[in-house]
Amino acid sequence: MLRLDGKTAFITGCGSSGPARGNDVLAANGQAIAITLARQGAQIFGLDRNPEALDRTAAQVCEAGGKMKTCVADVTDAADVARAVAGCVSTFGTPDILINNVGQSEPGDPGTMSHEVWSAQLRLNLDSAYLTCHEILPLMEEADGGAVVNISSIAGLRYIGKPQVAYSTAKAGLMQMTRTTAVIYAGRGIRLNCVVPGLIATPLVRRLADKYAGGDYAAFTAHRDRQVPMGRMGRAWDVANAVLFLASDESRYITAQCLTVDGGLIETTP
Repeated sequence: MLRLDGKTAFITGCGSSGPARGNDVLAANGQAIAITLARQGAQIFGLDRNPEALDRTAAQVCEAGGKMKTCVADVTDAADVARAVAGCVSTFGTPDILINNVGQSEPGDPGTMSHEVWSAQLRLNLDSAYLTCHEILPLMEEADGGAVVNISSIAGLRYIGKPQVAYSTAKAGLMQMTRTTAVIYAGRGIRLNCVVPGLIATPLVRRLADKYAGGDYAAFTAHRDRQVPMGRMGRAWDVANAVLFLASDESRYITAQCLTVDGGLIETTP
């Protein structure tokens, strides 16, 4: 079940700020996704802007018995994305799986957020997925199929207490891009789905505490735990396991769907 032997996964944003063993709270989403898919037999072509973070994930994939090739790239830059895809093809061949995992939020509303921040948020959280799809979908079509999993956020479904209008807009757009493209490519052997995480305990949370809670990490994490009906934030491994299912052949009749991984939070948010 859920084996990916012989498949290549192209994963963006898979750098690591630290070790991730077991269900370590410090695992980042992309890091956990790369390790999980590698454990199931996929060879990983991983991207990140931070070479040191990327190397840490690659080392952990190797420790888990997997194989990973790294590429330092900015996925908001079309030329960088094209270069990375060419590198994947020359190393492993056409990707069978595309995981668009990059994401980052900045506070602000239309009245307070600068145009520069707004544009940068849309480039990172939405345009990046377009750029990878632009390069990889035609290759998948030539290869008679593939699976794309985009990582969105429940912020694209509801207001969840943080003024992050550009991030929320981009993540909502990513879900609709996924659905629309999935219908267009359904007859071409390519499936597109979204994983929609809720509040996940990753290294990013500390930076969010600085932005939204004056740096009070303990209070910020306690508040996030209380928001979730299950009483705690999720882990990156929860996101990774959902990605694994949607990337695997066991989900071969599932496309244009958004799988929410949030401990029930979205059902309690007006």
